[in-house]
Amino acid sequence: MKNLFNASDVQELKNRINQLSSTAKRQWGKMEPAQMLAHCCVPLELATGKKSSPRSLLGRILGPLAKPRFVGPKPFPKNSPTDKNFIITGQRDFDAEKKRLLQLIDEFFAGGEAGCTQHPHPFFGKLTPQQWASSQYKHLDHHMTQFGV
Repeated sequence: MKNLFNASDVQELKNRINQLSSTAKRQWGKMEPAQMLAHCCVPLELATGKKSSPRSLLGRILGPLAKPRFVGPKPFPKNSPTDKNFIITGQRDFDAEKKRLLQLIDEFFAGGEAGCTQHPHPFFGKLTPQQWASSQYKHLDHHMTQFGV
């Protein structure tokens, strides 16, 4: 399964992000490209421990049931529900968010397994470094596909 510990998978995603334009049209969802880039930064900040978010009651109840799909090989479905902590509103600077996302991807890759947080995911709970790496890839792939790159 593709993941952000694999150099070729990281390069593939970075190439796709670099193909994205501020005027790209979404194929589903509500976010504009700059908002999507900012949104993609949040899980990487969680995965590296730069941010943490408390477990939600709903996540404690439903997270264990949904976790196998989250960490499994199937792509995320279009219009999947988004935790309120991951929703980005308002105007964002496309170039700044793109730069920030590329930097976070590089930091995640460079940190390797030891760089992954020990904090649980706010919805899915405890994740192994490999689960963080594969779910980060899946999330980024989902949003690049959303914008046609």
